[in-house]
Amino acid sequence: MGVATNGSAPEPALKFLIYGRTGWIGGLLGGLCAERGIPFAYGAGRLENRAQLEADIDAAAPTHVFNAAGVTGRPNVDWCESHRAETVRANVVGTLTLADVCRGRGLVLINYATGCIFEYDAAHPLGTGVGFKEEDTPNFVGSFYSKTKAMVEELLKNYENVCTLRVRMPISSDLSNPRNFITKITRYEKVVNIPNSMTILDELLPISIEMAKRNLTGIWNFTNPGVVSHNEILEMYRDYIDPSFTWKNFNLEEQAKVIVAPRSNNELDQTKLKNEFPELLSIKESLIKYVFEPNRKTSKA
Repeated sequence: MGVATNGSAPEPALKFLIYGRTGWIGGLLGGLCAERGIPFAYGAGRLENRAQLEADIDAAAPTHVFNAAGVTGRPNVDWCESHRAETVRANVVGTLTLADVCRGRGLVLINYATGCIFEYDAAHPLGTGVGFKEEDTPNFVGSFYSKTKAMVEELLKNYENVCTLRVRMPISSDLSNPRNFITKITRYEKVVNIPNSMTILDELLPISIEMAKRNLTGIWNFTNPGVVSHNEILEMYRDYIDPSFTWKNFNLEEQAKVIVAPRSNNELDQTKLKNEFPELLSIKESLIKYVFEPNRKTSKA
């Protein structure tokens, strides 16, 4: 038996199997693995097809599995309201099948889920800094998409091999990507202005890789600490990217007239993730470091 003589064990070999090749997070994840020299493969099987998942695992022989697949709806979650069976098949049946197959193989599954299953309430009022914790019961059922995500999160609690990451309003440094929350709101005719927890992918996706290395499981609020409002983001966009940019606000009642399903607004408590990764930046610091400074088009004052 080999013994490490330098005081630290060598890092074990990693091989990731990633679902969601054509999706935004799945694509970014593959890019990160390539940059870091981590061997990976994309799963070809459909999540609801157990035999195809088994074949993918046999072919890839992974140490960890990542699920960035699922249905969010195009152009937005309103699609799920009129495509309910398809939404359940991907978000509930598919995710559970993958979790079950991974459990049978003794594999940790990193599952990119959503934090859009809560809304501000009397115990977690807007503006107080009191966020929803990992163990809190989802209270937002305004959209069918969120309903399916809350259902599957509850069921996944029974799988000790699953790491559920509650992503919210994801943002990246790629301001041309239509899935980017910043890109979305700069293109809207009008926006609401509500502080929310959000996920800066440039900072948090590398952390999810580290979580796999540590074999962390359970539910994790996967956002940057603190909240940021729509107007605060658009002010940064104006100051860093386009000084001529303007926008109009409207309230939730006015918004309700142009969307099919209500949207989730909340703050998630970040104590658990921050304790595991003390270097994690607050949402506003992360926005500046990872998104706005690298894309700056205006001159520094």
